[in-house]
Amino acid sequence: MKEVIVVEGKDDTKRINAAVNADTIETRGSAIDEATLQLIEKVAETRGIIIFTDPDFSGEKIRKIVSEAVPEAKHAFIKKSQAVPERSTGSLGVEHASPEAIREALAHVYTVDDNPVETISVEDLLRFGLMGGEGAKQRRRRLSEYLNIGYVNAKQLRHRLAMFQISRADFIQAMKEIEEEK
Repeated sequence: MKEVIVVEGKDDTKRINAAVNADTIETRGSAIDEATLQLIEKVAETRGIIIFTDPDFSGEKIRKIVSEAVPEAKHAFIKKSQAVPERSTGSLGVEHASPEAIREALAHVYTVDDNPVETISVEDLLRFGLMGGEGAKQRRRRLSEYLNIGYVNAKQLRHRLAMFQISRADFIQAMKEIEEEK
């Protein structure tokens, strides 16, 4: 891979390398030091970066910090169900994902649009039961998995759909398929 993948730790690096031939930078958790952030910024200028963090609160915190430093960063997401440890102990993480799940996530990276145009309205989200109703959380989770955009709450959903320029047609198709699954 041309881009360098930003991950949380050494176990993530091992798992990434089992799936693809790529270089990584490890943040060593959500308290990213200035030297690591500067390294990420420098690499982003020459090779580009893909942020690939765990599907949990800390992973989202790291994603936000790195995105603020490198707005043009690409994003890869792994589904929570693919990041579960084999044993019942431990937290969600890229290090628990299969090589196939990692390759799939890296095949569907997103680039943030600096001037996103919202094509999906609040009315659309309400109409499809993604906000403020029974089962909304489950439908958002399923949509996030289907579109591979990482789990989001209702407020973040509109932002992420616009940020990654998910088309209205793709959104409606995803919701139709999710509804057919029932």
